[in-house]
Amino acid sequence: MTEVQPPYVWSEAERRVVGEARYTRAELAAASGVPEDEARRLWRAMGFPDARDDERIFTDLDLQTLGSAHRLVDSGAVEQATLLQLTRVIGQSAARMAESEVHVVAERLAGVMQAEGVEPAELTGAVVNFVSALADELERYITYGWRRHLLAALARESVGVVEAREGGISLTVGFADLVGFTAFSQEADETTLATVVDRFEEIAYDRIAAFGGRVVKMIGDEVFFAVDDPVTAAEVGLELAATYSADEAVPDVRVGLALGPVIVREGDLLGPAVNLASRLVNIARPGTVLVSAELADLLGEVPAFSLRQLRRVRTLKGIGRVPVYTLRRR
Repeated sequence: MTEVQPPYVWSEAERRVVGEARYTRAELAAASGVPEDEARRLWRAMGFPDARDDERIFTDLDLQTLGSAHRLVDSGAVEQATLLQLTRVIGQSAARMAESEVHVVAERLAGVMQAEGVEPAELTGAVVNFVSALADELERYITYGWRRHLLAALARESVGVVEAREGGISLTVGFADLVGFTAFSQEADETTLATVVDRFEEIAYDRIAAFGGRVVKMIGDEVFFAVDDPVTAAEVGLELAATYSADEAVPDVRVGLALGPVIVREGDLLGPAVNLASRLVNIARPGTVLVSAELADLLGEVPAFSLRQLRRVRTLKGIGRVPVYTLRRR
């Protein structure tokens, strides 16, 4: 069932962001030469609800982008199904960036306007005008980030680090999550909660990148990361445990690390090693790092580390009985 949207009023700010509204959905499809059902699937994959048949909300930017998408398929560069996958990833990432940008500006302006005695009702208009005026600068910054990450992805591909081969590739993956966060989130106010989450993410990105790893994604109170080298991954795990323990602004974390085959899909990592690391972090004690048997075999030869097998073999959900090791510095 198509969701019915209220009439859309185009303001000057909106025109600055995406251009003048010129086309209905059918007119956009006709002008681009893309079948209407195909255009609708891409629009939905980007994360937007259907426009009404008589709703004139599409701009020349939509027309140009739809033409580019069609040419990617027509040239044979990607298949239609692959394009839809890419569109979903782009839509999810772009939505998070847009929400974050607007939220940051709104918080800043709210503080300034409150100090100046401005009515809160004027905040929305101020945010819209401020963000839309900076749209070009934000676009350049986002494009820069995308190009840099594109180059990094190409570099990993060239050495076979993230290439999705049959059976996957071998990586060390890890999870670190905040201890007691569920209970904390029920008691803390919104400002305190946001401060803790921001600090958690700041430390995760800084420490993981400092050792040459990469953050795959943040999942609320948990960070999922990957590191090419097993020894370096162990250093990352220990560093995270130590850094969070020493930081009074955030709770301790527990860390789970596993080595094994993974499959790359839509920027995410999947596979047995990911599942195992996720289970290990759930049974780790605060401030400790648990590692899989495969990883322990490699780290046992490194003088800097000390490994101790847990007394009893653990039964992990969806995995079964596996030996588990605690990792420490020697």
